[in-house]
Amino acid sequence: MSAVHCIVFDEARHSILLVKRRDVPVWVLPGGGIDANETPEEAARREVLEESGYTVTIVRKIAEYLPVNKLTKPTHFFEGRVISGSPRTSSESSAVVFFPLDRLPKDFPHFYRYWIEDALLNSPEVLRKKIRGVSYWMLVKLLILHPVLVTRFLLTKLKKR
Repeated sequence: MSAVHCIVFDEARHSILLVKRRDVPVWVLPGGGIDANETPEEAARREVLEESGYTVTIVRKIAEYLPVNKLTKPTHFFEGRVISGSPRTSSESSAVVFFPLDRLPKDFPHFYRYWIEDALLNSPEVLRKKIRGVSYWMLVKLLILHPVLVTRFLLTKLKKR
């Protein structure tokens, strides 16, 4: 199964849209799984709408990230632009905010910073690379630092199987 994520910049490209998850209370780029008979682009638009209340158009595909372990899966990464809507929470999100790139929240998974860097490259080609920053060692480190969050994360993964 593949996943999608979408980065949505404000008009000035100084801030990005983040949603705070309900299941594991951290800030993330909107995204999720691809439904049967759905293209990655359709899934990216759906996930942004479901999680944030914004309707977006896909500007470009930034990257295809390749899994490096059982914690990761093939991921399509897109840039979207808001065409309508307003911030709205959902069963998946408890908050929806545009954060300045230089003031991202503390509880924002570190590997997304690599994805933001990729988006800011504005490469004319779709990047194909392995997912960085997600390892079993990192999971152990986070388990020690944030045992409740990691336990909640692992439980959500087990439920999806």
